[in-house]
Amino acid sequence: MMVALTLTRYVARRFVGATLAMLAGLTLLVSLFDFIELLRRAATRPDAGFALVATIAGLRLPFVALQILPFAILLGGLLAFWRLTRSSELVVARAAGISAWGFLSGPVAVALLFGGLGTAAISPLSSVMLARAERLDYAYLRSSAGLTALAGGRLWLRQADRGMEEQGVAILSGRPVSDREATREGFSMTDVSLWRLSASDRPLARIEAPRARLLPGRWVLEDAVTFNADRTAGPKQDLSIPTELTPDRIENSFASPDTLSVWALPGFIAVLEAAGFSAVRHRLHFQSLLSLPVLASAMALLAAGFSMRSSRRGGVAQMIGAGVAAGFMLFVLDKIANEFGEAGTLPVSLAAWAPTMAGLLLALALLLHLEDG
Repeated sequence: MMVALTLTRYVARRFVGATLAMLAGLTLLVSLFDFIELLRRAATRPDAGFALVATIAGLRLPFVALQILPFAILLGGLLAFWRLTRSSELVVARAAGISAWGFLSGPVAVALLFGGLGTAAISPLSSVMLARAERLDYAYLRSSAGLTALAGGRLWLRQADRGMEEQGVAILSGRPVSDREATREGFSMTDVSLWRLSASDRPLARIEAPRARLLPGRWVLEDAVTFNADRTAGPKQDLSIPTELTPDRIENSFASPDTLSVWALPGFIAVLEAAGFSAVRHRLHFQSLLSLPVLASAMALLAAGFSMRSSRRGGVAQMIGAGVAAGFMLFVLDKIANEFGEAGTLPVSLAAWAPTMAGLLLALALLLHLEDG
């Protein structure tokens, strides 16, 4: 029992070292290409210097590391287990009667820990830094930025509206003001139209206003004219419409779900759906983060299944190549499943968990064949 425990710790240490080295190397490699691409885009921007480009690339590092983590575990595991097999350490251990399931418990536990840290710790850090990087990218390296990049420069919002009917909704459209004005006055829009509808989408009233400002808990429409269902117009007046929207929620609803941490996603999804936005992308991202620890464990088992073949039996290079190919196929499957999930063809949970479970089942089948013949 003591020998098995010592061997498990030893294998786990080798696995940790190889995985961390692979994670650092792959992250720096991908970030280097990202940095070069940012430099290319900044070449035509006189106000975007080297320091700004380096800042954006640095802010993206945790996001890149989180995306690469499953593949770093796979490649690091392949390297660690291949070295242990090549030196005959695992061969001797299995000949001594120690089951592969025993000494693999350490690497699997480490992979679970890496996946859990990725979901619970790296994800919040990545979301904050990536949001900052995207704001800098939009402000200095892109032709149009943020909400003003929408078609026609108009922003469309939908929210609950209980002012005229208990289950009513309101649809608000306007042109967001420039970022400089928004910073000084808070979020506001010009050339505003607001439609108040019943739960069955029956028009109740239409409001036209030259300007609308978003204050805590309410929209303030300045010099608004209300047109009732019979198309009669009321006098100009300032109107206040209750809302659950905030500037951050409006911005995040159009931003990438990667800019929200796993802890913020459930509450934001609820607010997003109550406001009438589609939360499919955010729900899919949330489920993907939850599945990351299981995916990391599957990658560790997959690495063991493809690299523990004895070198005397030959075909080691082909097996390791097959392991890399299997990881790439899982990546492709994950992207395809995500596309189907975002399109609504597959349920969100199935789209997020199917690649993970496919990798886990493949790894278990390989190890069962390797260990039990």
